[in-house]
Amino acid sequence: PKVVSSGDVIQYSTERWTQGQVQSHFFAVEALDRIVAQTFQYLGENIRWALTEHDVAEHIRGKFDRAELEFDDGPVVAFNEHSSDPHYDPRPDDSVVIRREGWLLIDLWARKKSSNERERNISADITWTAKLGEQPNPIQQQVFDVVTRARDTAFELLERQTLSGNNPQGWELDRVARNVIETAGFGDYFFHRLGHSLGYEVHSNGVNLDDWETHDTRTVINGIGVTIEPGIYLPEFGVRSEIDVYMSENGPEITGNRQVEIIQIETD
Repeated sequence: PKVVSSGDVIQYSTERWTQGQVQSHFFAVEALDRIVAQTFQYLGENIRWALTEHDVAEHIRGKFDRAELEFDDGPVVAFNEHSSDPHYDPRPDDSVVIRREGWLLIDLWARKKSSNERERNISADITWTAKLGEQPNPIQQQVFDVVTRARDTAFELLERQTLSGNNPQGWELDRVARNVIETAGFGDYFFHRLGHSLGYEVHSNGVNLDDWETHDTRTVINGIGVTIEPGIYLPEFGVRSEIDVYMSENGPEITGNRQVEIIQIETD
């Protein structure tokens, strides 16, 4: 007998999105794109009020409710060295004030509110970074450029192989992005997987883009969703750029906006 993995059978049976779920994901990701942009603007306009990371997270949660979104936890609002922690969770007792000069990372995720108990809408999950005050310094710009290049390299491999009829395994996408970051000299500072399965729960049960925590040999099949979110986490600041990808029958599709430059928040 030959033992084979049931991983692809399981995700084919449980993780593919229905057309209604695809629409629910687009509803969520469009709302998140709008909210993160509004939040950056809100910070620039209200910087004099000494808002903490937790204050801004509360502001975002309020916008979720008004946008008909629901969430299980989050978001991440991380200023300066707190952005070096990929899983930073701002609490009232340890949040810092967001100053006029510094680096900001916001990671937010949510899904469309369900109209009944059986409706399983699909989550969206994005991460953007911004510079407050002066223009980014050379190391901040360099790290941002490496991270976004790793992100785009992984997506290009996914697109190329899928359109050729040879869908990659999860670990392959992690490895190609990790190679970009290692070649740039930042390999020791990319210490999480490239991406995760995306479903009703923001971390779902399909293939993960992972050659770090595990060596995920499941195939990135058509009909599912994943995130691509490389990061470099230096002691002083961290950069992550996260996009959502839906694997349609015609190939992979980035479902929301893709950050291509550092957001500049004027604080004068």
